[in-house]
Amino acid sequence: MSNSNNLVIGYVSGAWDMFHIGHLNLLRKAKTHCDYLIVGVNTDKRIIEQKKRTPVFPYKDRAAIVKACKYVDKVIPQNDSDRLSTWKKYHFNKLFAGSDWKNTPRWNEYAEQLNPLGVEIVFFPRTKGISSTKIRETIQKISEKEL
Repeated sequence: MSNSNNLVIGYVSGAWDMFHIGHLNLLRKAKTHCDYLIVGVNTDKRIIEQKKRTPVFPYKDRAAIVKACKYVDKVIPQNDSDRLSTWKKYHFNKLFAGSDWKNTPRWNEYAEQLNPLGVEIVFFPRTKGISSTKIRETIQKISEKEL
């Protein structure tokens, strides 16, 4: 995708497993900062490599859920953490992430690579009280009580 129309193209990626209000808030906020929002959905292989666990929902289902969100213009598979190669393909102007990633080695590296190309990195506060990890832990506790 080339950006010849002066559109502000945004990019955000994640697992998007067990889609919840925090995910929706992130996509909603990202869309307010761009005209066209591309969302990378981590492949099953990527989640297994990165998080050392199998996603609850397979890639195909997670991608379909994200694609159905009205804030999302395009969904792509995210196979790795190489944002520079993603930029080379989609020429996004803004890269979005949760504030918990700010000043981490990986995101500092993204800034070093992408800021000279005109990419602004925007961090949003996480939605308090919700995360896929908390959902997973709650389900586990409920399952243990029922046994």
